[in-house]
Amino acid sequence: MAQRAATDLFSDWAASGRDEGMEKGHAASVEAMLEAVLPKLNSEFTAIDVGCGNGWVVRRLNALDACKHASGVDGAKTMIDKAHTLDPEGDYTLAMLPEWRPEAPVDLVHTMEVLYYLEDPMGFLETLREAWLNDGGWAVIGVDHYAENEACHDWSSSLNVHMAMHSMDAWAEGMNKAGFRHVKAFQTGAKDGWAGTLVLMGQK
Repeated sequence: MAQRAATDLFSDWAASGRDEGMEKGHAASVEAMLEAVLPKLNSEFTAIDVGCGNGWVVRRLNALDACKHASGVDGAKTMIDKAHTLDPEGDYTLAMLPEWRPEAPVDLVHTMEVLYYLEDPMGFLETLREAWLNDGGWAVIGVDHYAENEACHDWSSSLNVHMAMHSMDAWAEGMNKAGFRHVKAFQTGAKDGWAGTLVLMGQK
């Protein structure tokens, strides 16, 4: 049976209300990611959330005084529709990666649980650095599906969706090869049977 597109899966999840569960499930990891990266930004910054879902991280960023503008992009139509419903004045784009590019680069790219759905996530890291970020800008990436997190190893087969599997070292090496500086990798939220979210950070 052919694998289904991840965007179709996430549209189904949004239609059934599972986006709210994703928000709750990822909230602690995202807070750890933002706590690590926000102090590295200038007093004012722009941001984009890649794979924004219903827009909850975009709304979180736009609530910060230092954030001049935050936007979101997602390939799942139902997710973007929900983001517009929850935040009618928000800036949300329905588009597919890796082809889409933002109109202007930003100071912060945030993405949680997205990149491993791409056919070539390591190649996209270079595109992200070159086309998405201002000079001196930062990317912060959250990944739950990686080799050291054994609890995730059956996700691709159980959901029938492509998911790239890489080790922590491979992800960090990918950031370095893409040209990021000051690359940092750490885990957050580990508990029994769960290795936690792998967080990757790097500066252009």
